[in-house]
Amino acid sequence: MTDLAQSLLGTTFQNPVVLASGTCGYGQELDELLDIDTVGALVIKAVTLEPRAGNPAPRVAEYGAGMLNSVGLANVGVERVLAEKLPWLAARLQRARVIVNVAGRTTEEYGELIRRLEGAPAIVAYELNVSCPNVKEGGAVFCSREDLLAGAVRVARQATARPLIVKLAPNVPDIGRMAEVAVAEGADALTLVNTMPGLLYDTYSRRPVLGAGSGGVSGAGLLPIGVHAVRQARRRVQVPLLGAGGVRSGDDVVQYLLAGANLVQLGTALFADPRAPVRVLNGLRRYLRQARLADWRQLIGAGLEP
Repeated sequence: MTDLAQSLLGTTFQNPVVLASGTCGYGQELDELLDIDTVGALVIKAVTLEPRAGNPAPRVAEYGAGMLNSVGLANVGVERVLAEKLPWLAARLQRARVIVNVAGRTTEEYGELIRRLEGAPAIVAYELNVSCPNVKEGGAVFCSREDLLAGAVRVARQATARPLIVKLAPNVPDIGRMAEVAVAEGADALTLVNTMPGLLYDTYSRRPVLGAGSGGVSGAGLLPIGVHAVRQARRRVQVPLLGAGGVRSGDDVVQYLLAGANLVQLGTALFADPRAPVRVLNGLRRYLRQARLADWRQLIGAGLEP
């Protein structure tokens, strides 16, 4: 079997497929349907200081090219994550790595969250969800402004020596520039991209299909947006990149690798097929055999223009 391992961020990922935050819960939710120890890593759903009930239902709606969701960062809060979720993952996993996604309402909350998590087992890295609104700035989203992004990353960096991954959103004028800002403040890696803002109506009630109104677009329609964002970032920064958005097959993984990604996150596909990671990995291995590539890492950045 093709060796898909790669050493990054001070650890070894057994393969490049990572389960995206918000799609695999805390791992337990998928464990009876998928051997979660077969993936490279999983990013647990966003953790906040206090438990959050999330947005009103309905929270998810399908459409032709993917899914629209507005879960609203529903989670059990950092204390239960520390007491229940991370110990379970530490005992369950032997090969798959654990990345914790953290979400703050203020710059200071990012630092506080990470400081509370520092002594926990299993964590190999933190992923900063900077698509959250900053309540002190009247709802301005962290990743939409250079100063807010820089501040959040800086405070998180001061709170930990563990690797720090910053998850950027696609709806900014120059995502390459935002990548540079995050790296300048201490990001060890970047995830590109989070969901894209979107809105759909029920044409009979004439009301939005989601209880919160608008939501995040994910699924197949996000694939070319994510691949483009990875290429733009790779041209500007040299840190590891995690491609995210629209991955459903081995060929989709190759798209991200060619653009410069080192790892690839899979999310929405899990809702339709919890065993999608196995299928995607098999598809990647099949591609490598057909392309006669002995080392899959030769694909990383191979699609970049000279």
